[in-house]
Amino acid sequence: MDRAPHQAGTRRDRNPSSSGSLLRRLWRDDIRHHRSRLTSVLVLTILMATLNAAYPLVIQRAIDMFTAHDPRILYQVPALVVIITASKAAAQYGQTLAVQGLVLVVIRGLQGRMFSHLIDADIARIEREAPAQLSARFTTDAVTIREAMIRAVNALGDSVTVVGLVVSMIYMDWELSLVAAFLYPIAAVPIQRIGKRVRRASGGMQEQIGETATLLNESFAQARSVRVYRLETAEIDRANRSFDLLHHSLLRITRGRAGVDPVLEVLGGSAVAAVLGFAGWRAATGGATLGGFSGFVAALLLASRPLRALGSLNAAVQEGLAGIERIFGVIDEPAGVRERPDASPLPPGRGRLVFENVAFAYPDGRAGLRNLSFVAEPGLTVALVGPSGAGKSTALSLIPRLHDVSSGRILLDGVDLRALRLDALRDAIAYVSQDTLLFDTSVAGNIRMGRAGASDEEVRAAARAAAAEGFIDELPDGFATRVGPGGQRLSGGQRQRIALARALLRDPRLLLLDEATSALDTESEATVQEALTRLRQGRTTIVVAHRLSTVRSADLVIALSEGEAVECGSHAALIDQDGLYARLVRTQALAVG
Repeated sequence: MDRAPHQAGTRRDRNPSSSGSLLRRLWRDDIRHHRSRLTSVLVLTILMATLNAAYPLVIQRAIDMFTAHDPRILYQVPALVVIITASKAAAQYGQTLAVQGLVLVVIRGLQGRMFSHLIDADIARIEREAPAQLSARFTTDAVTIREAMIRAVNALGDSVTVVGLVVSMIYMDWELSLVAAFLYPIAAVPIQRIGKRVRRASGGMQEQIGETATLLNESFAQARSVRVYRLETAEIDRANRSFDLLHHSLLRITRGRAGVDPVLEVLGGSAVAAVLGFAGWRAATGGATLGGFSGFVAALLLASRPLRALGSLNAAVQEGLAGIERIFGVIDEPAGVRERPDASPLPPGRGRLVFENVAFAYPDGRAGLRNLSFVAEPGLTVALVGPSGAGKSTALSLIPRLHDVSSGRILLDGVDLRALRLDALRDAIAYVSQDTLLFDTSVAGNIRMGRAGASDEEVRAAARAAAAEGFIDELPDGFATRVGPGGQRLSGGQRQRIALARALLRDPRLLLLDEATSALDTESEATVQEALTRLRQGRTTIVVAHRLSTVRSADLVIALSEGEAVECGSHAALIDQDGLYARLVRTQALAVG
């Protein structure tokens, strides 16, 4: 995705979050490229405004003809009304489609850019925000922006309509036009202030919607724990507090919106009263025709609706700007893991992996690893063990560059990972994590994600090697069975074996296993371990495990504590050292016993 235009646009604006800067950027990056749609909207809008402006002229002519007892009123005026009405209906239909089409394609582009950025972003960015809050950017914010854009585009039509009606009013009576025009600009100041308050409230409301969605997701996902630990009352109270905050946010926005129409109502009534008073004075002195006065009042009344819409537009636009600001905030975030412009493809090799004095610190300053060094030779298995929080999974995540090292370097077949193209690096890696979530597609589709284009027989062979073929064949539709969101239609052990089949199908240079067999029963684990033994031949395997029985056969065991390697050697050698690793083995043996 090309981010240069957006970054450049941001630099050109002194205050990227100001209303003008956000609107200019939205126009520059997302709207102006849709020229055909813009042209359609503009042409149909002008046509609508022209037809609206014709109504008062028809009324003026009809009343003057009626007063003069002109017989042509019987066929001219009805024909004109029918023609104008039919034409306006057709133009309105086309304008609605054109406006909606333009707005929806712009929203689609924003959603696509934001999703692409988040998918390309490093894991730290994704993990910083709850999934429900991220989802709200694509739903709540997008809806708010869509409504604001529709209002804004329609406001163009309202503006042109008002201009057309003003031209009609001036044509019919320029003196009355001056009287009416004097009062409406007074409304600009209070409406602008209301709009600013609505924008602040809208930003808080959108944040609160994300937090409420996060709370609901947590409560439903932990439904069993909530009931077992009798947390129903606590969860209800927590949810009600969140609902109250959301209610108050929405109430603030409602109050802001509600303040616009009364201001316009008072000013509109004052304008009509002034026109009637001035027209009455002139009628008493014989200075106006009945048709001219009636047409003018009709134009003034017709202008009240678009003027009211323009008055409430500012509040709607401010709400949309709050959503745009949040979306642009995501798009503009610099990626923590970047690919160098001169990044190279992966050179030939067998997967020799070297950690050289690697250190890693999380964004909040917590140390994840300190001065970690080891060499994983091709065809050998390196096991990382240690207590929870020792840095095992962190070390594993640095290999596919889910994070980047803070200092030191990691080499793959003699090349620093940061000098490689990301796609080339990750194509050489298969990763099976301890928290296996599948995609809501078929079993075969989930396995085939390991290697696109794999044949059905290759998919079945990978499943067989992962001890998954048996239970898959027993599913209602076999390999075509959909697994449900997150694989929820399968057990934890079944999901783990499908994920392992995906890794087997990839035939990687590096195999990363993060508690990959933790959800398997003893019999299935033995079968999978046998398959993994064959798979490890000729490639590097890095294993992270708390269950130490799975790493006894590792060629090299590295015991970590607080991000540092405190022991290194074979299983037998570390048992003889009687250090951290031996204590972990004894603790697990006691726990099993």
